Amino acid sequence: MNIMSTSGKIPVAVLGATGAVGQRFIQLLQEHPFFEIAALTASDRSEGKRYADATRWVIEGDIPPAIQDMILLPTDAPAVMRHAPIVAAFSALPNEAAQAAEPAFAQAGALVFSNASFHRMHPDVPLVIPEVNADHLRLLRHQQRARGWSGGIICNTNCTVSGPAMTLRPLYDAFGVKRVFAVSLQAQSGAGYPGVPSLDITDNVLPFIKGEEDKLEAEARKLLGTLRDDGDGPAGVADAPIAVSAHCNRVPVIDGHIVTLSIELASPASPDDVTRVLRDYRRAEVSGLPTAPEQPIVVRSEPDRPQPRRDRMAGNGMSAVVGRVRAEPLFGDCGVKCVTLAHNTIRGAAGGSILNAEVLFKVSGLTER
Repeated sequence: MNIMSTSGKIPVAVLGATGAVGQRFIQLLQEHPFFEIAALTASDRSEGKRYADATRWVIEGDIPPAIQDMILLPTDAPAVMRHAPIVAAFSALPNEAAQAAEPAFAQAGALVFSNASFHRMHPDVPLVIPEVNADHLRLLRHQQRARGWSGGIICNTNCTVSGPAMTLRPLYDAFGVKRVFAVSLQAQSGAGYPGVPSLDITDNVLPFIKGEEDKLEAEARKLLGTLRDDGDGPAGVADAPIAVSAHCNRVPVIDGHIVTLSIELASPASPDDVTRVLRDYRRAEVSGLPTAPEQPIVVRSEPDRPQPRRDRMAGNGMSAVVGRVRAEPLFGDCGVKCVTLAHNTIRGAAGGSILNAEVLFKVSGLTER
């Protein structure tokens, strides 16, 4: 099957294109060497309008000129497929809309790269950060067989989990991990636009974000888990046997989620050992891909880093930044603690989904499905 457009690129749709994450998708997909935006969708109130007329652009820069005059389509799989023979859909849909819309696109033959939480913990849905568990993309074949789809759903993780999971992967591989205590300081953009009312977040910290603690705990275990084989290939994920406890807080920062980690390793390691393993970590699956950072984990040695304003754009917003690596006395010789930072709307949302697609199409050989 020839999946390329006349431009030689893979035609894609952005679902929920007018919101903040949809805008980030558009920004990152412009001039992408693999993908070409062929369709944009929005809610009923925006359907049929020019993108520029329906959208309040809230991220840095301007609406790309090639996008301004595109007409917004309904988030309806048959309508989108009639408009353009899309191969992939990058979904910035809210959870409620994603529940029905994303499976409809998958059934219609599109590979859906989702940022919604609804499908993440389903046993046959890959939940992927490529530097952490690119092999979980193999679940897609089981999903397609079990559901009778020619397309499929591949999920990006919760934006808060990105930094911790990327940090824990090399430590889990090198030393083993038994327990993790995590405290998040989450940026306002994680709540979408317009987000938290100014009178609630100004001069304040909100020590509760609905559902976030459960997501951080559960998704970290799935991401670090291993594939289960049913005799006919991978059919699910056995969660990593790690105890994770999280406290999540909203803070008055625009972009960039900080998560502090206290980690009990399975074997002793010094802060220098941990720093070396983090700095040296690479994954061949993403090497050379357009959205992949050259250095997935950037370790800062300064005592007051990482900081969102200074470090969130490391690796074009795709690197996890780790600092303050030191001993954790609660866990003796097996204890280490650190601070992680990841850009929540790039690595933790649109950029992470695009990298998932790059891996699936180029590394897994699915350009000739």
